[in-house]
Amino acid sequence: MSKVDDRTPQNPKRIRNVQERRHDPYKLRGKLREPTVCPQCGASYQNGRWTWEKAPTGETNSQLCQACQRIKDRYPAGELAIQGNFIAAHKQEILNLAKNIEEAEKAAHPLNRLMDIEDLDDGLRITTTDIHLPRRIAEALNDAWNGELDMHYDEEGYFIRLAWRRDD
Repeated sequence: MSKVDDRTPQNPKRIRNVQERRHDPYKLRGKLREPTVCPQCGASYQNGRWTWEKAPTGETNSQLCQACQRIKDRYPAGELAIQGNFIAAHKQEILNLAKNIEEAEKAAHPLNRLMDIEDLDDGLRITTTDIHLPRRIAEALNDAWNGELDMHYDEEGYFIRLAWRRDD
């Protein structure tokens, strides 16, 4: 929490508390009652975080996790456009790379998932439930095949848009 200094000559000691902006509209505003289980994916909220560990037996609460809520709302946090004539010859390798990175990321962070992989006329579009996964995929593409990578992060909207391109 930040403090705003609004002291005036009439009230030299007054400093008011102001809430900082919350960038991610899907971020929890407080802690959930534990244990909570997502009815869609089966992730459980324990010890203040979402995990793939089974919830203890007994009474559990039920609530969609932020990733499942984003998928339901079709509201991605990240988008990666993959373009260029290179894709036609390497499409399956690119898809395998993206899915392998998602699998590794999702194992440790249940809220980091692929939402959709779309075929476009000039390439592919991958949407994700978080801002880190598309960057990791784009950087892996760039490391493997040396294309052109462009990143734009919209802090206000908690959204990252990346474009990776290779022609040849």
